[in-house]
Amino acid sequence: MGDLVLPLALIVCGLITLVIGGELLVRGASLLARAMRISPLVIGLTVVAFGTSAPELGVSLQAALSGAEDVAVGNVIGSNILNVLLILGLAALVAPLIVSSQLIRIDVPLLVAASVVMWFFALDLNFSRLEGIVLVTALVTYIVFCILQSRKENQAVIDEFESELPVLNKLNSSRLGQVGLIFVGLLLLGLGSRWLVSGAVTIATLWGVSELVIGLTIVAAGTSLPEVVTSVVASFRGERDIAVGNVVGSNLFNILCVLGFSSIVAPQGMPVAPMALSFDIPVMVAVAVLCLPIFFTGGVISRAEGAMLTFYYVAYTVFLITSQSYPNFSGGFSAVFVYFVIPLTVLTLLYSVFASIRAGRRLQSAQS
Repeated sequence: MGDLVLPLALIVCGLITLVIGGELLVRGASLLARAMRISPLVIGLTVVAFGTSAPELGVSLQAALSGAEDVAVGNVIGSNILNVLLILGLAALVAPLIVSSQLIRIDVPLLVAASVVMWFFALDLNFSRLEGIVLVTALVTYIVFCILQSRKENQAVIDEFESELPVLNKLNSSRLGQVGLIFVGLLLLGLGSRWLVSGAVTIATLWGVSELVIGLTIVAAGTSLPEVVTSVVASFRGERDIAVGNVVGSNLFNILCVLGFSSIVAPQGMPVAPMALSFDIPVMVAVAVLCLPIFFTGGVISRAEGAMLTFYYVAYTVFLITSQSYPNFSGGFSAVFVYFVIPLTVLTLLYSVFASIRAGRRLQSAQS
């Protein structure tokens, strides 16, 4: 037990430092973007999404440079799965999420496309430096696209993001203060990510658990804390577009930015574990595809869908943990998935579609 004290302390301190650093980075970058007259909608979908993904970026870069590539890859995959299943699930359980922003709906197919491209790049069990450059180039294109498309959004959505990103007068008047926040945030992210990776790798070694599983669970959950706070709090406040946009935007940044830059800085590219290719990446792609019917059934993520998403994350985590101790468990899990989970998903989505159609007909009847 004594051997676990130091790595656990490193993980806890690393997570706290990452959260503080991410918050400072988001605050400084948001203020700087506002000073440059960038719209609140673009800030919410790009700057805030990047800021909440900054812990993932810091951890994955540190892991790639220190030779713990499985932690880096597992962090991206695990964070994307957690963001949709657990964070959106919990946010929808708090209050049904109404997706008003057309830009967010456009982002969902982009997320599916990015997830499929990531799967394709992983087929040779390695993310090369060239593939990383392709992902980062796509990131720049996405940011430009967000800026152009934001001008077409309706005023209600723009006002929602405006209210969530208030101007802080004391710092807003000082460009030096804004840059200072960004600089301190980046320093804390670097320090926190080093502690977290060190502690996670040590625990993986002591427990005999693969670095991939540690990256998929402990590291992914820890680095996703900013997304948890942002989305759940936004749901409580009724800022539903922010709750959804933060998750979708963060997942896009995880693939395009975090995986892209990590692949570029890794000396020999980013090797992909066979287990990740055969199971975890397909699950990540399936989760992204699952967003399509949920987001487009009347533009509402219902509490029933939120409960379904949360259940899926619990099932996925249980599988990861038990498959390490009981390798034969994977066969039974597959049977449960085929004969129970898939039918439950289909029934839930059909119910959502039916409820959406019925609500539309009621609205038409009331208007006529």
